[in-house]
Amino acid sequence: MNSWFKSTAPVPILTPCIGICTLRADGLCAGCLRTGNEIAAWGSMSDSEKRQLMEQVLPQRSRGGA
Repeated sequence: MNSWFKSTAPVPILTPCIGICTLRADGLCAGCLRTGNEIAAWGSMSDSEKRQLMEQVLPQRSRGGA
């Protein structure tokens, strides 16, 4: 790649899916901790919504928070 070329394309936010796709009794996915609604909405979520889910909501759930 030439040093004068600089990409300005945004980096996509990848899905947190790890391929363990089973909803638990509490309604969260056993693999990624998203709700069924969050999984279904992923493709239409804005980058800011995805980022908030990835950086705030899912880490809180993994620590046992609501």
